[in-house]
Amino acid sequence: MKTYRKTEDAIAALTPEQFRVTQESGTERPGTGAYLDNHDSGIYVDIVSGEPLFASSDKFESGCGWPSFTKPIDHEHVNELRDMTHGMVRTEVRSTHGDSHLGHVFNDGPREKGGLRYCINSASLRFVPKDEMEAQGYGAYLNQVEDLS
Repeated sequence: MKTYRKTEDAIAALTPEQFRVTQESGTERPGTGAYLDNHDSGIYVDIVSGEPLFASSDKFESGCGWPSFTKPIDHEHVNELRDMTHGMVRTEVRSTHGDSHLGHVFNDGPREKGGLRYCINSASLRFVPKDEMEAQGYGAYLNQVEDLS
């Protein structure tokens, strides 16, 4: 089984925006994320640790300005924490091994798919196309990715 962890090299390789979002719990401006309009088949992994987070088959257009997903690909890689910043109570989403700030989860997602909306910053993600998943060590998750094209 693959080991996922946060390393100094991974942190040093982050762009300033990736660092601000993942390490300082920042939020990218709505509508600006690289993966907002990505409709390719594959999975999204933590930019820091590489742990698998979300599948393209669970991505949906929410209109919120950030990539949205109905569920994590594997709940053991996602932590949900109470966030009381900015004068509101929300549920923050962080990667388990990378401890990267990913975004927040809300209960206004598609009812037929569980009702959750994981609102995630593109800056915290790296996309692995379906045809590269096996070679990059994510073959175990191929059954969660459907062909979208």
